[in-house]
This record gives sequence, C-alpha cells and structure tokens, in this order.
Amino acid sequence: MASVTILTQAGTSAGSADLADAIFGVEPNMPVMHQVVTAQLAAKRAGTHSTLTRREVRGGGAKPWRQKGTGRSRAGTTRAPGWVGGGVAHGPKPRDYSQKTPKKMIKLALASALSDRAADGNVVVVDKWEFESPSTKAARAALAAIGAEGKILVVLGREDTNAWKSFRNLTTVHCVQIGELNTYDVLNADVVVFTEATLPTGDASIPAVDSTEEEE
Repeated sequence: MASVTILTQAGTSAGSADLADAIFGVEPNMPVMHQVVTAQLAAKRAGTHSTLTRREVRGGGAKPWRQKGTGRSRAGTTRAPGWVGGGVAHGPKPRDYSQKTPKKMIKLALASALSDRAADGNVVVVDKWEFESPSTKAARAALAAIGAEGKILVVLGREDTNAWKSFRNLTTVHCVQIGELNTYDVLNADVVVFTEATLPTGDASIPAVDSTEEEE
C-alpha cells in the first residue's frame, strides 16, 4: 500500500496517509475510462437542436407552376428540401444523449484515473483548509505552498465553505465535493488535492456518480 505525506496549508509535513490499493493502486483501464468519460460528456449535451422539415416551414401551399408544358421540373411546393428556403431533410431533432453506465464501471474508471494520478505523484493530501474568511490571495498562496501547479482539482467537504469561496475565483482550479468526484474531472486535472476528511479510504467510499446526473 502506497503512502503520501500529509501537508499543512503552509506546506509543512503533518504525518502520512495510506492510499488504498483498491482506489489508488489499480491498473488503469483505458477502455473503461474512455467509455465513462464519453458518457459524461454526452450527458452534458442539451439535445435541444432542431431543424424545420418541409411540413413545418411556413408557406409553399400552392404549386409553383403547372405540372406540364413549362420546360421546368415538376414541383409541388417551394418548401421542398431542394429549394432555397425549403425544409431540411433528415436534420437534427431534439433528443436525449445520455447513456446508462453500470455503477461498477463508473467506480472502476474513477479508480483507474486516481491510480494514474497517484502513480505520477500528483495526488496531494492536506490535513485541512484553514481559511478564516474567503480569500483568493490566501488560496493561491496555499496551492503554491503545497506545490500544486497546472490544472488543479480540489476535493472539498460540505463544511469547507470558506475554502470553496477562496478557490472558486482561480481559473486553474476546479472544486468539487467528495460526492461529485468523477473520472472526467480527475483526468482533466494535473493535480488532485484531497483533505484528510475527503481522502477515499476504500472501494465503498468511491462515489458512483451516474453519467446521466453530472454537475451542470
């Protein structure tokens, strides 16, 4: 079982924590991660696109010219797809893009993503966030102290209100609650920062967030 140094907000050592093999020590499964991330991104699509068919375009009720004798092709309406201003043939209509993904697959994908970040030493554990009041300046200093650079995913608890308000203005930081932890956000981040309270300790503590219920 691998371990990681627990840091204080000032960047000093505050002990160590074991990383559960079931979460941070599995062999990354690329096909499963790909499928789960694809389902997450699909679930975010609004699916509200819509085009007008020939029956929905206004006008075109009269035959543009007589059937025979004009030397032109036969036409019954000016709203046919081949006409300028006509309807669209086989165009997109509103639909639901969400995919149903098994919970075991979601958990495996999340464990694979966390294991990949842990293998590269990009999982950081902080004992707790101590912001007396919301402060973006203090949040930036805290991340520099713990050595977190690049795109950072900060996993917070419900009680970390000041930390949430401090980190949310930093463009390179994305905050989620532990129950919202998901594969896409982990793979999209260079560093994942937990607190001792939010660090997953076993397979049962991994949230199986359904890909159809991702954050807005």
